[in-house]
Amino acid sequence: MPLSAHQSHPTISISPGRSAPLPEWIAKRMDAHFIDRMEKLWGGDHLLHGRTPGPDALHLSSNDYLCLLGERSLVQAQARALLEESPELLMSSVFRHGDTPQQRVERKLAALMHAEDGLIAQSGWAANVGLVQCIAGPGVPVYIDMNGHASLWEGITAAGAQAVPVRHNDFAHALRQIERIGPGVIMVDSVYSTTGSLAPLEEYVRVAERTGCVLVVDESHSLGTHGPRGGGLVAELGLSERVHFRTASLAKAFGGRAGFVTCSSAFKDFFAVEARPAIFSSGLLRHEIAWFEAAADFIAAADDRRAKLHEITKTTRAAITALGYNISDGSEQIIGLEAGTEPQVMVLRDALQRRGIFGAVFCSPATPKNRALMRLTLHAKLTAFEIDRLVSVLAEIRDEVRLEEWSSTRRARRGVSPQ
Repeated sequence: MPLSAHQSHPTISISPGRSAPLPEWIAKRMDAHFIDRMEKLWGGDHLLHGRTPGPDALHLSSNDYLCLLGERSLVQAQARALLEESPELLMSSVFRHGDTPQQRVERKLAALMHAEDGLIAQSGWAANVGLVQCIAGPGVPVYIDMNGHASLWEGITAAGAQAVPVRHNDFAHALRQIERIGPGVIMVDSVYSTTGSLAPLEEYVRVAERTGCVLVVDESHSLGTHGPRGGGLVAELGLSERVHFRTASLAKAFGGRAGFVTCSSAFKDFFAVEARPAIFSSGLLRHEIAWFEAAADFIAAADDRRAKLHEITKTTRAAITALGYNISDGSEQIIGLEAGTEPQVMVLRDALQRRGIFGAVFCSPATPKNRALMRLTLHAKLTAFEIDRLVSVLAEIRDEVRLEEWSSTRRARRGVSPQ
């Protein structure tokens, strides 16, 4: 008999179960992490965690560069969609067609990026993996910057294509590789996610056009923060009609959980039935689409926040450089303090966290081995007091973290460019 309005739902008692025993080959892989790395190398600590932040902590680990999370107009747009009582369908995007809310947001995002069309994927990872699956395959060389995002590398593997590493931001090396092996796909990030370095996009466009290659630019860390109305670095440089594909995670400046690919309308239909992440993942729900529609309008009008972010970036980078930290690998809102080995970056992490500064540790496989770093991400609402606090702490801990012994410091003394 159905429960009345005054009856409570029955409580289900759940007792924990036991997992099935794992075979030896999986246990060995787990031992490599828990024993060799975590226990022996990290001293029983978890490198990526450390202390629990207190109420006065300064958080420099979020990718919400323009501070959209909690923005009232966006939250209200999402709330209205959540409370809407009309039915919606939970299914793969491949089955959706016509003038749907998702299609309208895709056109809005494409217009923002000065693109013909575009498509929303379930994440930036899904966007990159799905795109590479569609444009590469066995025998196709993919020339990828050595610092390119892991999702691009994963896409190459999924496509069965040939990965050809290119030295970081070395377009001349890319050209030599292409002349040796043949035309294929070039893949770079516009702003690199560990150091904030800018790709030489104009030079890469010329290389692609000269060699007949397809050019893919991941704009995850420049969409919203760079370009006219936040349309990205490719749009800022006037290259929108010369770059074949752009991808982006919408979990950065857009503050949501999805990815985006710019493309032609014909390619969009091809992607929907060819990309495995598109075929075998459910599409976004109504409230998620509502967020991105409101976020796109907000970002297009957020010139003041973009200007503030760039001002904060310039000021903070100059102050940190003046203290002797080598952050010359980058120039944008992502700052990488490269200590070197994982134990060295743990010392840095602890020194910062004891003083209430919380960034994000990046180590292998996110960085090359022995190039571990603490990533600090700046945002548009950082105050002068917070910037001074960060700079003061970095000044205070130079001897404690043995700055002179860092790999980035030694590289600066030798005048060696990062690769």
